[in-house]
Amino acid sequence: MENSIITVQEGIAVDQVRVVRLESDHLSVDISPETGGRITRLVHKGLGRDFLWRNPRATLERVEPGTAYDPHFTGGLDDILPCDAPEIIEGLPGPDHGEWWRLPLTYQIEGGALTLHGRLPIWGLDVQKRVTLRPDSAWVDLDYRIANLTGERRTFLWKLHAAAVIDTGDQIVCPAQTASVADPQWSRWGAVAPFAWPKVAGRRADRVPVPDGTTDFLFLSELRTGRVGLRRPTNGCELAIAFDPAVFPYVCLFASYGGFDGHVTAILEPCTAMPLSVVAAARLGQCSVLAPGAVLATRVSLYAGPLLSSQTWARADRARRPGSGTARRRAAPSGAPPPGSRTTPT
Repeated sequence: MENSIITVQEGIAVDQVRVVRLESDHLSVDISPETGGRITRLVHKGLGRDFLWRNPRATLERVEPGTAYDPHFTGGLDDILPCDAPEIIEGLPGPDHGEWWRLPLTYQIEGGALTLHGRLPIWGLDVQKRVTLRPDSAWVDLDYRIANLTGERRTFLWKLHAAAVIDTGDQIVCPAQTASVADPQWSRWGAVAPFAWPKVAGRRADRVPVPDGTTDFLFLSELRTGRVGLRRPTNGCELAIAFDPAVFPYVCLFASYGGFDGHVTAILEPCTAMPLSVVAAARLGQCSVLAPGAVLATRVSLYAGPLLSSQTWARADRARRPGSGTARRRAAPSGAPPPGSRTTPT
């Protein structure tokens, strides 16, 4: 595998946009610069399997600012920033699911890597994502850089929004200690008190049930390490997202077992804030903050392929200890970055 070559193909038409395709011996990955750099396809060649769910009723297309998210929810992997639900945050409007997912990005290709770049029109944050495939394995690395080029503090939520293909019996894997309901109206557990993940009411919340018209909407916290994924022992494969838990201290999990518009998918979301309201999270010191001129830089890695052994994951988890090679950004109630956080000038 040392001589493996990463190939890049531009201008592939998908619905009403054109995507860039990166390929290794192991993976084929499509990215849509016109829709925020969304990863629309993550295929393991040997398994012949796309691990990302695609909404069969939605068209991949550019949308105007202010457009509602759900009618244009195509699946794949989006970046959600600066908020989830619409709200006013420190005087700035936060649109539905933020600005990034609808933002057309410029891009360049160099050495088999794709670098996407843009600036949020309302919030003024400069966003960059570099996508690279590891030539010798089924991993994709996403190197992020978010810079506050404004003259004001920015307080926000940032989360990845990865819609995964699921089947009955799949296991949702996250080394969290605590789970809490994000919104009782969208949770099959109702307004249950926080519980020790993954067991609730005598049942396992980490097992995908038969589609029964329900949904799950949970926050997972007190992470032992930065990882969330989906394992399918029956087919011997898994999807995993590995991240720095100092940057993403929480995982948001929204799973539709037919209850959301008939969809059957689990959305795995490493998240910088809890609860969903940025205003509420800021009061608790549980969201991201960037001072003027500050930069948040971190790597998120995706794995899509055959099941990995527990020993392999243990080695990977040790290498991804909190704060390793990243900058932590969480708001303190006073509005200042918390002690120990690193602010990097642009």
